[in-house]
Amino acid sequence: MCEFCTQHGEGKKWYENMENYSRELLHDPKREEYIRNFFDRLERNHMRGERLLRTARRMAPGPYQFLRRMVEPRQKSIHFGQVLPVEDVEAIIDRVGTVTRLTCVCRKLTTGKELRYCLALGADLTPLLDPHSTYRDGLEELSADEAKAAVRRFDEEGQVHSVWTMLTPFIGAVCNCDQDCLAYRAQHTFDLATVMFKSEYVARVEPELCAGCGECVEVCRFGAMRDVGGVMAVDARACYGCGLCRARCPSGAVGLVEREWGLNSSPVSGR
Repeated sequence: MCEFCTQHGEGKKWYENMENYSRELLHDPKREEYIRNFFDRLERNHMRGERLLRTARRMAPGPYQFLRRMVEPRQKSIHFGQVLPVEDVEAIIDRVGTVTRLTCVCRKLTTGKELRYCLALGADLTPLLDPHSTYRDGLEELSADEAKAAVRRFDEEGQVHSVWTMLTPFIGAVCNCDQDCLAYRAQHTFDLATVMFKSEYVARVEPELCAGCGECVEVCRFGAMRDVGGVMAVDARACYGCGLCRARCPSGAVGLVEREWGLNSSPVSGR
């Protein structure tokens, strides 16, 4: 299990611990101020992150490693994520009840489109947003059923689900990302810094069910699926356990198993 499970999970996956969604944590004055500033400075910080990506790509290995050592501990303490399969997201939504859908800043700034792929968990964000914030008008409160239906649609579209802290360990949001996401590009595309954990699962292909169609290879955001002699296989070290390959597979050949970091594990229930 990931280090957050040890630190904040109380013997289970950290995002299953309801204390990490509590109103007591949310209404800590420092956290309220952080969330308020987070949204006030969201576009500015995103543009700063883009500049950091461009700068880091030109760095020699020495300074680049210094950047990683500087960024990762800070991110873990303030705003860090973990990839989840869709059923774990649905379980979170059932736990928190209140979900607010809002515009995804990554897509807004990279594509110019107002696309609502971000879900704030368990809180009414309106009091924490500046009255003139562009995000305030775009807030949409969803019931648990509506939120779960939205996440299922995102899953079918090939969006990677992840939970994110707002001053760790408080879990404030579920993001549903593609290759335009700043965190995805920082961690996977350019390997500049770790800003999110892989999920607690890895994909596994049942060879006798695999038709060799390659749909899973096409949908995988992390390059973890391989064609081995006409049968698909998983590079477990590259796999983030998001479950998108499982959702796309037309023959039901792909499932998820508990990662357990040794990969000697049994299947979890299918989608």
